Amino acid sequence: MTLTPPSTPRKGRGALDNIPGRFEVQTCEAFDDGWGQDAPEPARLQTQIISERAKTILSHNRSPDIPFQVSLNPYRGCEHGCIYCFARPSHSYLGMSPGLDFESRIIAKVNAPALLRQELARSSYTPEPIALGINTDAYQPCERQLGLTRELLEIFSECRQPIGLITKSALIERDLDILAPMAHQRLLTVAITLTTLDHSLARTLEPRATAPRRRLEIVRRLTAAGITVSVNIAPVIPFITDNEMEEIIAAVAEAGAVSVGYIVLRLPWEVNPIFQQWLQTHFPERAERVMNRVRDLHGGKDYNPAFGERMRGQGMWADLLRQRFTRAVSRSAIANRRSHFGTLDCSLFRRPRTVPIIASDGERNQQADIFG
Repeated sequence: MTLTPPSTPRKGRGALDNIPGRFEVQTCEAFDDGWGQDAPEPARLQTQIISERAKTILSHNRSPDIPFQVSLNPYRGCEHGCIYCFARPSHSYLGMSPGLDFESRIIAKVNAPALLRQELARSSYTPEPIALGINTDAYQPCERQLGLTRELLEIFSECRQPIGLITKSALIERDLDILAPMAHQRLLTVAITLTTLDHSLARTLEPRATAPRRRLEIVRRLTAAGITVSVNIAPVIPFITDNEMEEIIAAVAEAGAVSVGYIVLRLPWEVNPIFQQWLQTHFPERAERVMNRVRDLHGGKDYNPAFGERMRGQGMWADLLRQRFTRAVSRSAIANRRSHFGTLDCSLFRRPRTVPIIASDGERNQQADIFG
């Protein structure tokens, strides 16, 4: 797919266009008819929040390179607009674009708390750590108004259900009154994603996420509250962010993180053309060089989905990254680890005291609100 980026990106958005999803039957492609003029600045794109009454709430996986088997995502789509987000292709299943739609048309599973309570009450339920907000951030901006993540945490706390949180949002600090007691009972671990310390780069790379230096403050505050915090350097983008690896490791160690890990850039499905469009717009002089190194990391392909290789890469450049990472970790006296799920205690679990009655059918995909 060849994409021609607009002359001016939309302020506060990562993607530059609404590319068609891979399941679309019909597609449109822009072309120059010779009558082109300087394009005006694109209009501001408002965020639409769409309510959904989900049928199930817990997702299961058996991926050998992921440290959890069960996850819960209260939202589909993510306002943070990170251009590299591996979850973008999931919007194609909804008949929406993985581009601008993914970051501006957010699906909120409004019955998520009721479904969770019902799931934990099942006699067949066996407690194991649940990853919260893995596909898309559970603390994205709309959570301030909707509070679904807060409601879920109250249930997790009540049932003493162990969870792992991963986020790049300072909104997590709102819930310290729940998170800190859970951490003291070994029911919680938190991972903060940090891609770059360059503020100007972050504004285009992940436009609505918390600023990089502010994320270091999140690590400090959560650590001070007694919460085990790890940092995930993700993704490592060749010739864009890879030069910062040592600086990031030193910074998160100083902030109090107990461990750090990294993931190389992944470009599955529609993420590939979306990222390359962004790359041609913001870094045209090095776009080819970046993609050549990405292919070096993935066995000559834009992306290699093989377990064990998709997150770390392969070949000489992957080995070099690994050596740099190992040495930087050693200098900073921080652990080389991406997950603390194995340290969580499932023995304290208790079933919820009350279980809601959930209608078998109900309205789905009803627009609830529009945010600026």
